[in-house]
Amino acid sequence: MRFGYKLMAEAFDPKELIRQAVRAEQAGFDFVEISDHYHPWLEEQGHSPFAWNVLSAIAARTDRLGLATGVTCPTVRYHPAIIAQAAATLAIISDGRFTLGIGSGERLNEHVTGQAWPSVRVRHEMLVEALDIINLLWQGGYRSYQGKHLRLDDARVWDLPDTLPVIAVAAGGRKAAELARTHGGGLFATEPRKDLVEAYGGSGPKYAEIPMAWAPTVEAAVEEAHRTSRWALTGWKVMTELPNPVNFDAASQTVRAEDVREKFVCGPDPKPYLDALRTYAEAGFDHLVLQNAGPDPDGFLEFFQKEIKPRS
Repeated sequence: MRFGYKLMAEAFDPKELIRQAVRAEQAGFDFVEISDHYHPWLEEQGHSPFAWNVLSAIAARTDRLGLATGVTCPTVRYHPAIIAQAAATLAIISDGRFTLGIGSGERLNEHVTGQAWPSVRVRHEMLVEALDIINLLWQGGYRSYQGKHLRLDDARVWDLPDTLPVIAVAAGGRKAAELARTHGGGLFATEPRKDLVEAYGGSGPKYAEIPMAWAPTVEAAVEEAHRTSRWALTGWKVMTELPNPVNFDAASQTVRAEDVREKFVCGPDPKPYLDALRTYAEAGFDHLVLQNAGPDPDGFLEFFQKEIKPRS
C-alpha cells in the first residue's frame, strides 16, 4: 500500500504547495498528487497555480517522493501532444517518479480557451483519441494521427524517458474503467467502488482520493471543509458542467455542515481515518490519496506521521 498527499492547489499558492510537498516526503508519504485546474472551485479558495510548474519544482526539491497529476484533461485546454511532451519531460526531471493522471475534464477549467464544452459522449471519444496520440508519440519518431475530433501532424517528442510514465485514467463508471485498461496503465477514482477496480482489471496502480478534514476538534474540521469544499457534494453532473467559481457557490448554498461531516472524515481521532483507508483498500485500491480539507496542513502532516502511518 502506498499513501499520497493531495496538494490542495485551489487553496494555497505555488510556493506553499512546494513547501507542503517537501514536508509530506519528510512525514512519510510515498507520493503527492495535484489537480491540473485553471480555476478554483470556489472564490473562498483563492488560488490555482499551473500544476506542471509546481510539480517540476517539487521534483527538484525532493528525493524519493512520487508525483502525479490528479487529473489532467488532454483534450480542450491542452492538445494531447503538449501533455505527451510535458509528461515525458517531468518523468526525466523526476528520475521516473511521475504518474500521468488523465481525465475528461470539467467545464470550469476547459472553457477558458473559448471552445464549446462537448457532451459527455463526445468528451469520452476525445479522451480515447487523446490517449491514442499520447501513446503514439511515446513510441518515438515522427507521428501523425487523424481522428474524429483530434489531429496530430508530423510531431515528435524528442526527449523521452527510459521508462515511460504510467497513465492512470480517471473513472466514474465502467466505460472509463475499461478505457483505463485498454489505453492506460492505471486507474484513478474518487469512490471506494470495487466494481470500478473489477472493470479496470489491470495490474497497474489503482489510485483513489479520500476526503478528509483534520483539525484539533471535529467542529473546526467541519467548519473549514464546509467553507472551502462544499462544492464536492454537488455531484459529478454539476461538477463537470458549471463554468466558474460563482456558479459553484450558488450550486452549493444548500449544502449543510452536517452533509459535509457525512462525506468527510473529520476531527482528531485516528480511528475514522484508518477505517476509511481500510474501506478503500478492501475495494481494491492500492494508492490511497489523503485529501485534507482542514485548516492546518502542517497539523495534518504531523497527524499522519505519528498516528496514521505507523498503524497502516
